[in-house]
Amino acid sequence: MTLTATAPSHVPAAPRHSALGDREWLLNCHCAGPVVDLLKGQGWDVIPDLAANVHCSSPDQRVYVGFLPETKEAKRGELWHIQVKEADGRVAWSQTFGSSVPAQAVAGFLAALIAFPNRHCACV
Repeated sequence: MTLTATAPSHVPAAPRHSALGDREWLLNCHCAGPVVDLLKGQGWDVIPDLAANVHCSSPDQRVYVGFLPETKEAKRGELWHIQVKEADGRVAWSQTFGSSVPAQAVAGFLAALIAFPNRHCACV
């Protein structure tokens, strides 16, 4: 699946209720792979550091994604850091995810962010 700024978002149809009861939910994935693969595919800068952390920046440098397993924040439970900036460089919002959140869920969060091409929600 390729995401671009103009790609319409697509939410897969929910499986029937009985199918949901029979599945095993993803519980463990504490590597950066799914997120790094997604962001590299979108042309983001991906830079690992010597401490095994990974820093990613969007092509316009306004979104930062950090996989930070070797930081004091990770010891407090904050493995993933996402920060979105306004055009003037001020932080608009940020989000963290802990080590219990699978990397695929973080990738899904970022895919939704990338797929939405406008600054404002259509309901505003």
